[in-house]
Amino acid sequence: MTGQDRADGSVVSGHFMNPLEDTQSQQDTRQVPIQRVGIRGLRYPVTLLCPGGAAVPTVVSATLLASLDASERGTHMSRFATLMHEYRDHIDPRHLLEMAAKLRASLKAETAQIILTFPWFVEKVAPITGQPGMVDYEVTWDVTVSDAVPRFLTSVVVPIATVCPCSKAISERGAHNQRGELTLTLASAAPPWLDDVIRIAEASASCELYSVLKRPDEKFVTERAYDSPSFVEDVVRQAALGLRALPGIQAFRAQAENFESIHSHNAFAMVEEGW
Repeated sequence: MTGQDRADGSVVSGHFMNPLEDTQSQQDTRQVPIQRVGIRGLRYPVTLLCPGGAAVPTVVSATLLASLDASERGTHMSRFATLMHEYRDHIDPRHLLEMAAKLRASLKAETAQIILTFPWFVEKVAPITGQPGMVDYEVTWDVTVSDAVPRFLTSVVVPIATVCPCSKAISERGAHNQRGELTLTLASAAPPWLDDVIRIAEASASCELYSVLKRPDEKFVTERAYDSPSFVEDVVRQAALGLRALPGIQAFRAQAENFESIHSHNAFAMVEEGW
């Protein structure tokens, strides 16, 4: 008869139970505590639960970690993936906090941390013709639980476009422009919804990006960007004003990077408050 694993690590074979040695639970005499141990790079299909009740399927890259006492040789690696599978159909900030607390209790750890990175798609219509298209953003949820107040970080990478104010001021014809990325990272007890963060980021640039543009739309966004020239310094300062207005934000970081069109390097700026 084929053996079957049991929850206690033993194997059932026929009518007999053969216990397996549990080496990871052995005592460790080196007295070196480990701050984080677990699994990284776990790609998993999940369903995100939106505030309005919609369920959105996506794929996350998951990191699940916990602290390990100096006296313990190893952690129980299988519990990390098992927990991910248990919660795969209902992922949102509330359940992520619940997952981390459950992981900490299961491993009797001082600290547990879960990090999920996933693509987030927003349907946007072209500004003049109304043609629909999807724009994707990279989102990371990072939650840590311990005896202290839980820490929840939300990070969103938003593609943007900027026109150089200096180039516009000194050039007789046109101004150089480029795409870039604005990364907003927020610490909060109750994380704001992703679309709200994206709106703040896109409003901080010379122009937001679209996936579908017809000629009238292209004219509109080109002229709108030209009328709103922005250095990376302008972008992060404007983002800071928007983030300050969000309720419940404990700390934030805004990082803008322009992929310069006339330089061999990128331009970068960062504002952070509350860390």
